[in-house]
Amino acid sequence: MKKAKAIVTRSAEELAEFLGLPASEGLEIKIRSDLNDKIIAVVGRKGLTHAQVAKLAGTSRTRITALLNRHTQEISTDLMLRVLGSLGIKAKIVFQNVA
Repeated sequence: MKKAKAIVTRSAEELAEFLGLPASEGLEIKIRSDLNDKIIAVVGRKGLTHAQVAKLAGTSRTRITALLNRHTQEISTDLMLRVLGSLGIKAKIVFQNVA
């Protein structure tokens, strides 16, 4: 049996390109990953349980558990922003030209 060759990408843009996705989806991957990183960091820093975060954000513990375990396929970006807000964090998006 052939061993699968590992592919390494160094950015969301490279990952999107490798997967044959448009650059806009690479940007979405990056933004959602950054949101997820921040949520995990803040929850860890505050020492909150999944149930406590769920109550603050007005969502289910199951959805928070998925989010904190990086299973975000079924988690909307809106919910990620709501969770951050409920944790006392404001998100700010910065726009810049890439060319």
